[in-house]
Amino acid sequence: MPFSSLQKRIDSREARIAILGLGTVGLPLARVFCDAGFRVLGFDTDPERVAQLARGINPLTYLNHGVLETMLAGDRFSVTRDAERLSRADVLILCVPTPLDDDSQPDLSHVEAAAETVARALRGEQLVVLESTTWPGTCRRRVLPRLEASGLQLGRDFFLAYSPEREDPGREDFTTSDTPRLVGGLDEASTELARSLYSTVIDEVLAVSSCEVAEAAKLFENTFRAVNIALVNELKLVLDKLGVDVWEVCEAAASKPFGFMPFTPGPGMGGHCIPVDPYYLAWSAREVGVDTRFVEAAGEVNRRMAEFVVERTLAALAEEGIAAAGARVLVLGLAYKRDVDSLCEAPAIRILELLHEAGVLPAYSDPWVAEGPAACAAYLDQPNSLELTLETVASFDLVLLVTDHSAFDYAHIARHARLVVDTRNAFAKLLTGDPRYSKA
Repeated sequence: MPFSSLQKRIDSREARIAILGLGTVGLPLARVFCDAGFRVLGFDTDPERVAQLARGINPLTYLNHGVLETMLAGDRFSVTRDAERLSRADVLILCVPTPLDDDSQPDLSHVEAAAETVARALRGEQLVVLESTTWPGTCRRRVLPRLEASGLQLGRDFFLAYSPEREDPGREDFTTSDTPRLVGGLDEASTELARSLYSTVIDEVLAVSSCEVAEAAKLFENTFRAVNIALVNELKLVLDKLGVDVWEVCEAAASKPFGFMPFTPGPGMGGHCIPVDPYYLAWSAREVGVDTRFVEAAGEVNRRMAEFVVERTLAALAEEGIAAAGARVLVLGLAYKRDVDSLCEAPAIRILELLHEAGVLPAYSDPWVAEGPAACAAYLDQPNSLELTLETVASFDLVLLVTDHSAFDYAHIARHARLVVDTRNAFAKLLTGDPRYSKA
């Protein structure tokens, strides 16, 4: 029987794994399967990405650079753009992007294309798993029909499950292996095979009753975070007008040991999931006639934060008699969060755009983003990251902290900056009470 045969290959680690999409989700997943003794084929349509990986160049700078070399040297990992090689795989895992289109609607083109690629590789006795974040019903309504177009049948020839990725790039306390994982299949056999598969590489695997439950759980996780960030960001706007320090309020409230979960404000949200996923939920709700006003309002609040940051920056300049037109502002941190190089939905890009529109001449320093991205080229007075020498810091009218990388020498910056605007509370212990300092 296909189920028992595939189950045996998974349990013995003889199953051949193919991972479609070698980015922030697919590459760490390939690593843990290699570490567990599986043979892994990485597939990507990006020729530059495939060429980099084949040469042992790790595109994820926050991962240990020896990881990829070890995977390749052990002869358990190979990469390809040749879709025909996928037919040799027993398990095919889709880790492709699920962005928004220009109208902020779900864009499943990558998922659909990957499903069609997999359909051409189906030969029987295979498990297909989707990991990409998406709306409830995607596996059943968008992936399954494309797989069945191969002429093969779910439950007889192939199995289909959903297991939402929970990667947090750059995080060290929770990794791919020790972050609990959900699995939900389109039938019981698919669920059980997915549970067995992920149990070989992840410490805790929870099987749920359906793909839709697993899909909805992932949207709930990320919408929960987005909504709470919006709440504390809106609180920041209110408390700023009241002259109350939102950071001290957050710290004080966090002393309650029950009924409260701490969140902190910032310049906006970034990353490939948190800013995007609430829109997938809102779209899914509209499909069934439900208006998610609360969720959509949270998105509006988080998008407004870039404007607030720029308003505070211009106000700090004005208080010193410095006109916005021609003012030199050094933005610290372009990446969307601390100690990563990703610019996905990074708030700093919108902040640079608004500064430029106000007549400011912005530059940036980011130890993780050495070359100025094309998306920022029109807004930057200088194209690449600046080294934070004494002379550099002192030469700017204002330093604006957007992303609080651990590599920044905050004491050095505090000593030499003419003005500091802080969106992360990183300078609070150094500069609170100093007239040069303000928070945003």
